[in-house]
Amino acid sequence: MASKIAHWFRTHIALALVVGLGLLVLCPAPAYAMHIAEGILPAGWVVVWYVIAGVFVVIGILVIKRKTREVRGLMPLLGIAGAMIFLISVFPIPVPVSGSCSHPCGTPLGAILVGPFISTVLGALALLIQALFLAHGGFSTWGANIVSMAIAGSFVGFGAFVLLRRFHAPIFVAAFAAGLLGDWATYAVTSFELASALHGTGSLWGMFAAIAVAFAPTQLPLGILEGLFTGGVVTLVYQRRPELLSRIIPRAFRPVPSTIEGGSQ
Repeated sequence: MASKIAHWFRTHIALALVVGLGLLVLCPAPAYAMHIAEGILPAGWVVVWYVIAGVFVVIGILVIKRKTREVRGLMPLLGIAGAMIFLISVFPIPVPVSGSCSHPCGTPLGAILVGPFISTVLGALALLIQALFLAHGGFSTWGANIVSMAIAGSFVGFGAFVLLRRFHAPIFVAAFAAGLLGDWATYAVTSFELASALHGTGSLWGMFAAIAVAFAPTQLPLGILEGLFTGGVVTLVYQRRPELLSRIIPRAFRPVPSTIEGGSQ
């Protein structure tokens, strides 16, 4: 039964990925700046963000090697998590004055499923594919986009989830907060990255505030939607296949005493 479920997930995720890429190729739309677009960041900041991203990605690769040796059947879950991050983060909502766009991230959900370092690697791969084939983001800005979406989204989301579970929050509430805060953290970091490159002789924090305000009309509701989606998916997986989750962060998925939470634990 478990193998049939895993096969169904792999088949349908792969089909959704192929269909999504096909629609994007066959039905082109006007190009907008997805993530941080090519050429926006000065060379110095390109190097800074690449160095930070590189440290986390290397650690993530080492974690993947160790986890795949320790946990049997982990690779299909990594594939599903990577495909979800790609699909969730691939569709942009333009923000006219910021030089970028709003979009859900998927990395908070990925971090809950496979851990934050592994989610960072999966997010980096998703960003690379989007830059290569969809002109979303760029190669000079790949490091910055990894820092904002893959690192900040993963670690803030994961941290929020684990912290709330330690205080006995229900699974849905903890996962909702992870999706919400991970999404908003991504855009706070993106706003800082853009402000650091664009403020010139003006105030860095004034530019940061302006960019953050520009994101707000689209990103505030998107963060709530990502929180709801993350909460729903994690709750569903916990109810149907709890062993998939307990392999990564077992303490966060231990049932806690409650008279009102019922099946949402």
